[in-house]
Amino acid sequence: MILHQAGPMNFLRTLLIILLVYYAVKFVVKLFGPYLLKKAVDKVQKKAQSQYGNQQETTVEEGKTVIDKKPNNVKNSNKDVGEYVDFEEID
Repeated sequence: MILHQAGPMNFLRTLLIILLVYYAVKFVVKLFGPYLLKKAVDKVQKKAQSQYGNQQETTVEEGKTVIDKKPNNVKNSNKDVGEYVDFEEID
């Protein structure tokens, strides 16, 4: 009989602990979430900048204008696109 009466009290205690842990985790995430997110974004940004920096190493002095042009030896390959087919409309 004594074990039977302790059942509802243990259930309420367990429910209270679960709610307490839930709200504690929610509070901690609100508190440290922006900091952790900022650190992750900074890490990804540094990685992207290092990869982009390795690809493009040309330096241009400030105030100079640079115009990149297509080389003259590149020919258009529109002739190899396909064949023109003439057609007539049928009423």
